[in-house]
Amino acid sequence: MSSLTYDLTLAGLSIGSAAALTGIGLVVTYRATGVLNFAHGAIAMVCAYLLRQFTVGWGWPLALGASVTLLVVAPAIGVTLERLVFRPLSLRGGDPAQTLVASIGVFVLLVGGAALVWGTGARTDAPVLVSADPWGQLAVVVALAAGVGALTRWTRFGTELRAVVDDRPLAVLGGIDADRVAAAGWAFGSFTAGLTGVLLAPYVRLDPYGLPLLVIEVMAVAVAARMRSLPVAVLVALGIGVAQSQLTRLHPSGWAEPLLLAVGANLFVVALLVAALVLPGIGTGDALPRPAAGRVTAPPGARAVAVVLFLLPLGFAGSDLHTSVQVPALGVVLLSLVVVTGRGGQISLGQAAYAGLGALFTALLAAGRFPGLPRLPELAALAVAVLLVAPLGVLTGWPAIERHGLALAVATFAVGVGVSRFVFEQPYAVTGLSLGRPAGFGGDRAYYVLELLLLAAALLAAHTLRRGRTGRALAAMRDHEAGASAAGVRVPALKLTAFVAGAALAALGGGMLGMGLRAFDPAEFDPVRSLLWFAAVVVLGADSVLGALVAAALLVGLDAGARGGVAAAVVGLLAVLVGRFPEGPYEALREALSRLRPERRATLTPLGLTTRRRLSLAVAARTGSPTAGHAATLRTEAGPRPHPAPLPPTGTVRAPAPTAVPGPPPGPTPPPSPRRDPGPHPRPASPAGTERENEPVPAEPLPPGGRPEPAPPAAGGRELGADRGTGEGAVRGAGAGKAPGSGDRAGRRGKHGAGTHGGAGGGRLVARGLRVDYEGFTALDGAGLDVPAGRITAIVGPNGAGKSTLFHCLAGTLRPSAGQVLFDGRDVTRLPAHARTRLGIARTFQQLAVFPSLTVAENVRVGAEQGRSGGPGAVERALRLLGLDGPVRSLPAAGLGTGTLRRVELARALAGNPGVLLLDEPAAGLDTGEVTALARVLRALAADGTALLVVEHDLDLVAGLADTVHVMTAGRIVASGPADRVLRVLDTGTGR
Repeated sequence: MSSLTYDLTLAGLSIGSAAALTGIGLVVTYRATGVLNFAHGAIAMVCAYLLRQFTVGWGWPLALGASVTLLVVAPAIGVTLERLVFRPLSLRGGDPAQTLVASIGVFVLLVGGAALVWGTGARTDAPVLVSADPWGQLAVVVALAAGVGALTRWTRFGTELRAVVDDRPLAVLGGIDADRVAAAGWAFGSFTAGLTGVLLAPYVRLDPYGLPLLVIEVMAVAVAARMRSLPVAVLVALGIGVAQSQLTRLHPSGWAEPLLLAVGANLFVVALLVAALVLPGIGTGDALPRPAAGRVTAPPGARAVAVVLFLLPLGFAGSDLHTSVQVPALGVVLLSLVVVTGRGGQISLGQAAYAGLGALFTALLAAGRFPGLPRLPELAALAVAVLLVAPLGVLTGWPAIERHGLALAVATFAVGVGVSRFVFEQPYAVTGLSLGRPAGFGGDRAYYVLELLLLAAALLAAHTLRRGRTGRALAAMRDHEAGASAAGVRVPALKLTAFVAGAALAALGGGMLGMGLRAFDPAEFDPVRSLLWFAAVVVLGADSVLGALVAAALLVGLDAGARGGVAAAVVGLLAVLVGRFPEGPYEALREALSRLRPERRATLTPLGLTTRRRLSLAVAARTGSPTAGHAATLRTEAGPRPHPAPLPPTGTVRAPAPTAVPGPPPGPTPPPSPRRDPGPHPRPASPAGTERENEPVPAEPLPPGGRPEPAPPAAGGRELGADRGTGEGAVRGAGAGKAPGSGDRAGRRGKHGAGTHGGAGGGRLVARGLRVDYEGFTALDGAGLDVPAGRITAIVGPNGAGKSTLFHCLAGTLRPSAGQVLFDGRDVTRLPAHARTRLGIARTFQQLAVFPSLTVAENVRVGAEQGRSGGPGAVERALRLLGLDGPVRSLPAAGLGTGTLRRVELARALAGNPGVLLLDEPAAGLDTGEVTALARVLRALAADGTALLVVEHDLDLVAGLADTVHVMTAGRIVASGPADRVLRVLDTGTGR
C-alpha cells in the first residue's frame, strides 16, 4: 500500500469513526424509544461548546471539563428530554409523527439557544480530546459498539429494551419499568452525541448551524442499518469515510468536474439520498399529529387584525422597509407547508430547497445565465422560475407515495440537504450572481405593495386547494389515507399534486425573498431553515393560513435584532411542548384564559325564589308528584338549568345522548338477535349460474296474524334504512318490502329505478385461486369465492384463518401472488383500491375510517365525488337512508360516537353508488339496537341488487343476515352453503 493511500485510509477511518458514533447513538435511541432523534446533532454541538467554555473560557483542566461534559451534562440532557418532552408523548400513545415534531423542536431550540449564548460566529479554538490519529477514535467506536451489543443481547436490560420497543404497554403490564429503559436509552444516545461533538469540533467549523447539520448528514449510516444493527452502522460509516477520503485523489476535468468534486466531498450526503430514497423506509406512523393537522379555529377578528398589521408598514414605517419586505415573502413560503403539511398531511423537511431554487432560477433568468433561455425581466423571470421549480416537487412527492411518517421525513430532508450541498454551495451555480427588483418596484415601499399583491394571489391559491372537491380529498387523505383510497381518492396522484403545488408556492416565496434582499444568499435556504419553518408552521397551526402569516412575522420580527437565534429558541420551545399541549398553542392559551376568568353563576332574587317555589308547588299539586317542586328547587339552586334538548322529528321525547346524535330511546334493552331473524327477510331466487350451495332457503313462516313483527327501532328512535317513519313501511320504502314471489331482483330494480341509494344495479365479484405468502407463511392458499348481486355473502372463521387477507385482496389493498379477482368479468387483480372503488367496489373498515376534520355531510360527499357517480342527489339519499340528514350532518366527525361513525362510514360508501359492498366487522362497537338496525339496512341494500360481502365474528348476526356463508381455516375455504346449514354444522363441531 502506497504512503498516500495509507494516509488517506487513516484520514477516512477518522471521519468514519465520528460518523459511526452518530450512527450508534441514533440506533440506540431509536431502539430504546422509537424516536428518530433529529436533535442528535444539536446535542453534539451544545456539548462541544460546553467543553470549549469549560476549558478555554473558564480554564478548567481538559480531563475535568471532558468528564463533566460527557459523563454528567450529556446524559443529563438526554434524561431531561425523555422526562419532560418525550415521556408525555409516549404516555399519550407514542405517535411517531408527534415525536418527530418534538425532536425537531429540540433541535431548533438548542440551535437557537446556542446562537443566543455563544453567538453565530465560527470558533476555531475547540480543545482536542483525542488526537487526529484515527486508531484512538476507532478503538472508542469499536468498544462502544461491542459494549452496547453485548448489553442488548446478553443482559436482562437488553431483554427489557427489546420488549419496550416491540410493545411498550404490554411490557409495562409484564412488570418492566419502561420509563427507566427509555431514560437509559436517551442518556446513552446523548452521551454518544456529546462524544461525537467534542471529537469533531477541533477539525470542523464549530458554529450553531454548521456542526449540527454535519452530524445529521451522517444519519445515512443509521438509516442504512435500518435503525437496528450496530455492526452494519459501524461498517457503513467506516466504509463511506474511507471512500470519501480516497476520492480526493481524483482530479476530473471537463464540464462534470465541479459536480464530481462536490460528490467526492459530500459522499455521506449521497449515501443519505440513497438510503432515504432507495432503501426501504423506516417507521410506519402517520404523516402528522392529528390535532396539529386538524382545523384551527382562529380567534374572532384575527383575520382583520392580520390584514391591518400587514398594511401598517405602508402607513407608519419609513422608506426603508428592509425587514418588513421579508415577511410577505416568507409568508408565501410557509403557505407551501400549509398546502403540503397542513392540508395534505405529508411531512416535508425540504421546502427551503424549493424556495432556494426559486430564488436561484429567478436570478439566473434575470441575468441571462439560465441554459437555453434568454434574459428575462425580473417579474417574468420570477414567473418562469415558479413554472420550472414546480415539477421538481416530484423529487419529494414521489417518495411520499410509498413512504409515511419517519421514512418520509428522512426522504424529504435528504432531498433538501442534497440540493443545498450540490447546488447552492457550488461556485459553478452561484458565483457572481446578483438579483434585482422588477422595474418600477425598486423602492422598498413599492416592492412591499407588489409583495402584498403576490401574497394575496398565493392566499387565493391556497384557499382554492383547501376548499371544494380537491380540498375535501386532501383532508380525507390527511385524516385517513387508507379510508381516502377506499372512498375513491387517487392518493398517489393527489400526493404528487400537493408536493408540486407546494414547490410552486415555495419557489414564488423564495424568488420574492431573493428580490427583497437584492441578492441570492445560500445561507437563507440551508436545510436548518427547513426544520425551523416546518416546526413553526406545525405549532402555530399547520392547516391555518393565518398561522403561516403569524409564523412569518414571528420568525422575521424576532430575528430582526442584533443577536440571532431568538426566533429559533421561541419556535423550538413551542414545538417541544407538543406533548403537553397536543391541541396547539391556541388551545393552550384558551385553556389558560378560561382558568383565569372568574366563573359566573346566574342567581335569582328573593322575589324570584318565592315565585319559583309557588309555581313548583302548583305543578306538583296538579300532577300529583309531591317531589316535583323539590327536585326543581334543587336543580335551580345547584346552578343554571340546561337548555332542553330539541325534540326528534317524530315528536317523541328521548333521553339525551352523550354525543350530538340522539341516543336510543329509554326502556328495556332489547334481547339479543335470535339465531334466525323472525322479521321479514325474503330470500331471493337464486340467480342463474350460481352454485348449488347458494340455493334459496324457504322464508320463515309469518307470526300469527299474517303480518311480520315490527323490528326494534334503531338508535335515536329512528331506524337505519328508513326514509321517513319507522317499522315495516320504512323497510319497504328502502326497497326491502317485496314478497319472495314477486319477481327477480333485476325486475324490481327496473321498477323502482335507482332504488335505495340511487344505484344502477349491483355487480358480481369473483375470486379464484388467491395465494398470499408472508415471509414463508401462507396466509391464503388457493382461496376463492363468489359474491353475486343481490345476495349477502359472509365469511367466518377463527383468528388467523385468512379472512382479513382475503378481504384486502378483494378490496385492492393487497395484491396476491397468484390467482385472480374478477368484477363483472373484468380482471381487477392489479388495480389499486381507489380504482376499484371508482368501478363500483366499496368497502368499510373494522377500525373506523372516517375523516375527523370533516363534517358528516363532507365525509359522505367525499364518497359521492370520488366514487362511481351516484347522481346529484347521492349525498342526500345516503344521509337520509342512514338517518344522518338531521342536525348531525353539520357536526365534525371528530366528536361523534361509534354507532354514528359506523353510519357515516357506510353512508360514504353508499354515496359512491357501489355495485359490491365489502363490510369488515360492520357490527364492531355497536349495541344490540344498532346491530338490528344495521342488519335491516343491509337487507334493503341486497334487495335493491347490491352484492354484499360481510366478514364478521358475530355468528348470530351472520345467521340472521347472510344468504351464503363461507368458513375459512388456514387460508382455505373449507365449507360453504346456506347460513342455517353451515352454521348448524359449525355449532355442532364447536360444541355450541
